[in-house]
Amino acid sequence: MRYVLPVSGTDSTPPPEKTAVRGAGHRPVPGQDPRTQWALTLAVVVVGMLTIRPMGLSGQGLAVAALFVVNCAALLARGLPEHRVSRRVALVWLTLGIIAAAALIGVSSSGTSYLFAFFLAGHLGYRLDSRAALTLAGFCSLLCGGVLYFHLGPGHLVLPWVLGLASGTPVLVGIVNRSQRQAVKAALAAAESSERAARAEAQSAVLTERSRIARDVHDVLAHSLAGINMQLELADALLDTGDLDRVREANDKAHSLVKESLKQAQWTVHALREDSLPLLESLAAMVESSGHRDALTVTGTVRELPAQVTQNLLRIAQEALTNATRHAPGGEVGVELAFGASATALRIRNRPAPHKVTPSVGSGMGLIGMRERVALLGGSVTAGPITEGPDQGGWQVEAVIPA
Repeated sequence: MRYVLPVSGTDSTPPPEKTAVRGAGHRPVPGQDPRTQWALTLAVVVVGMLTIRPMGLSGQGLAVAALFVVNCAALLARGLPEHRVSRRVALVWLTLGIIAAAALIGVSSSGTSYLFAFFLAGHLGYRLDSRAALTLAGFCSLLCGGVLYFHLGPGHLVLPWVLGLASGTPVLVGIVNRSQRQAVKAALAAAESSERAARAEAQSAVLTERSRIARDVHDVLAHSLAGINMQLELADALLDTGDLDRVREANDKAHSLVKESLKQAQWTVHALREDSLPLLESLAAMVESSGHRDALTVTGTVRELPAQVTQNLLRIAQEALTNATRHAPGGEVGVELAFGASATALRIRNRPAPHKVTPSVGSGMGLIGMRERVALLGGSVTAGPITEGPDQGGWQVEAVIPA
């Protein structure tokens, strides 16, 4: 191996961190346990049933009982899921509930009737948008405060009108709760979106790795098995002619290809198990194992390349050297690795075979694999016959990968 310039400098790129991604299922919003809401609602209903008076089946008691039932229905409706109740229906339901709560304050003469107005006002801020909630809460305060201030029922005897005027203030608590709920939902949605993106990225990485392994398997098996099969078919055909010398020659070539395939398979397994291989040492060993000593030339300032670049350059070199051995056996091979300021180039040139070779048709997957490897790194690859110079009639493969 000949070095035109001395080795100097390093430029290592650390491998990306591995991220464990778990499946993201449906997650409830923290702090929004429906059981707590139901418990509070039932508590208000029970306390109202025990304290609100009068209740009966005639006169004022019947009116109080009827309004109590309406208020209970309006309050229990808080447990309905939001997606099942449209905004218009919610607005009508809560407006009627506020009116019923103010009426209950007016007709009852004692008890906790005001709790219905307070809880419904708080739910206004939670269920409606801020503008509608504040408007309806103001209406609730004015209505309840007016009922008590203007003595529109026996309720004014025990409740101050200021309490009625304050009945709309819980709307602020509802607005805060709604804002927190929306913020938490947005955070959860962003987290789930991030997890989905991470899973998609991980799946893409798996598919990319499968494609890389498929190319590696092709590099090792496709050419070798095709050559072995060709020699065995030739030996089978020659058996009928009785030309045992040529049969032995074909058999020896098949054995040689098997040994070479085993050597390449071992190298491939080693490459798949290693995160990073030394480019120069591995490339030199590959060139020498293919039977071409002192065929590697290195130009430019040598630097350490990322593991992915190293692996793909070695695979391209392996494919090109295998093609040279297959299509131009005995021909001289030259390998040049050039480190430039903006790119790294690998060139493999082989001269024509010194004797006539029976042409063989390849699968075409080798060149496709080269192009895929280089495209993943943002580079380019060219392959074609050499039309001038001392290697005229031979073949050249050149891969250029940005630095």
